[in-house]
Amino acid sequence: MGLSLSELRDALPAGGLFGGGAWRWSPEPLQLSAAETSEVLELGHPLAQFQHACDTIYRRSATGRLPGWVADLLDSGKPEWLVRIQRDPATAGQLPRVIRPDLILTDNGFALTELDSVPGGIGVAAWMAKTYAKAGFEVLGGPGGMIEGFRSLLPAGGTVVVSRESSDYRPEMDWLTGELGPAWDVAAAETYQPDGRALYRFFELFDWRSIRCVNELAEAAVTGGIRITPPFKPHLEDKLWLALLWSPALGKIWQHSLRGNHLKRLRGLVPFGWVLDPTPLPPHAALPRLNAHSWQEVAELSQKDRHLALKVSGFHETAWGSRGVFIGHDMPASEWADRLQSALAQATSQPWILQEFREGRRITHPVFRDDGSVEMMSGRVRLCPYYFTDDAGVTTFGGCLATIVPADKKKIHGMSDGVLVPCMGA
Repeated sequence: MGLSLSELRDALPAGGLFGGGAWRWSPEPLQLSAAETSEVLELGHPLAQFQHACDTIYRRSATGRLPGWVADLLDSGKPEWLVRIQRDPATAGQLPRVIRPDLILTDNGFALTELDSVPGGIGVAAWMAKTYAKAGFEVLGGPGGMIEGFRSLLPAGGTVVVSRESSDYRPEMDWLTGELGPAWDVAAAETYQPDGRALYRFFELFDWRSIRCVNELAEAAVTGGIRITPPFKPHLEDKLWLALLWSPALGKIWQHSLRGNHLKRLRGLVPFGWVLDPTPLPPHAALPRLNAHSWQEVAELSQKDRHLALKVSGFHETAWGSRGVFIGHDMPASEWADRLQSALAQATSQPWILQEFREGRRITHPVFRDDGSVEMMSGRVRLCPYYFTDDAGVTTFGGCLATIVPADKKKIHGMSDGVLVPCMGA
């Protein structure tokens, strides 16, 4: 059993699946262990509860029932009208209906390095699941899990509104809506004219200025005039939450906001993180786990002590695709110091976080060469499972896309020498 390179290429839709790049192909899915499979299948509910807790903490902070610095931090750099929208009481129950974590496969299990609520790859994952399942592989989620999961977001159909910034993903959405049937279509966000139909928002909120009808859509989402997912809540598109999960000041709040087993599971997955804040520490204080009294000391860490990832939090054009991620031990000391100081200088207008870096473990997987022959590639893996929440509030697993990059790469993301494959269980 196995697909040939020509079979895979011949099965591609006429318009392709990705507009701005390519990837390498494999004759078979990535096989996960039984324990890995179980964790991937069961992670959707805890992540949905985490997002619910994040929104609740934000709203309680914004209304003065929790310390105001939380909402102020999450609102920094956001336009006033979006802050008003996400604080509106009418949006309290609105949460992202698609959840996609980035899970790095390490020697000690998974490391959750991002939680994306406006993810790309849905159509690619759906096409791969269908294609590899047709060849006889038992892919996780089955041949239609991704398609039916996406359908559950808007059961009566709707329009996928794609911005120019996200245009590389337009082909996969064209294919996906074609699979969903005539009740679905795709439209360009910049020229879209609201017609009352339900919408799937496939543009990041930092790009709001390019969308002429964005204010109208946001207001309609608040009043219930148009059904739109994901909601207009930029705080839920921030990486800040992955660092705030570890904030000592929020320890008891997290304990009251999440079930104990969910909190334990999340902290077992999410690397320890810090919000970059240039405010000087008191003389007796230190940055947790860094054994440093100031960010200047962090800037002067030796290479072996810089196993850290510096990340722009969100609401910025570099906040996706690993463009705003910098690996401490993978750069010269002077560049590390400059990057850190630059991030600190932006703290009030563009938040950044720092996370412990977790190395992906090496795996080997069969990969096609250009001539169709197969080689065994040594690489590291990022898993992207997709979870969908239906109208009843039930979150289910749809499928899982693996990205395998050459073992010498520190950042794992889509790249021309990377491999995309679906996953199957043991």
